[in-house]
Amino acid sequence: MSLMSEDADPSEQRAAARPAAANAQQSRVTFNRLELHRILNLYGRMVADGEWRDYAIDFLKDRAVFSVYRRASEVPIYRIEKDPRLARKQGMYSVISATGLILRRGHELERVLLVIDRKLAVV
Repeated sequence: MSLMSEDADPSEQRAAARPAAANAQQSRVTFNRLELHRILNLYGRMVADGEWRDYAIDFLKDRAVFSVYRRASEVPIYRIEKDPRLARKQGMYSVISATGLILRRGHELERVLLVIDRKLAVV
């Protein structure tokens, strides 16, 4: 048996539930198109050099994470995180190593990613 009254249209109830689902999507932190372009450019160069093999993207409520793997079965060797809560403090972007050490944090993604780019240039 249904809890709906016989007069109510089921499509109206689904339509009323849609804004709640849309708000759930909006509350997640994501990378924008330019940020993803910069990260994927770096990823492509590192894959071409044989350094990286796989990646994962997580959009969480409080931060967005781009994880980089040398092999698919390992822990990530780098995590590039965007945490908007830190935007007015240390900067919302950070690069974190496999051990959890924050290699660099800042307000601009370009400058934060240099910590990984420079390692490639040193060789």
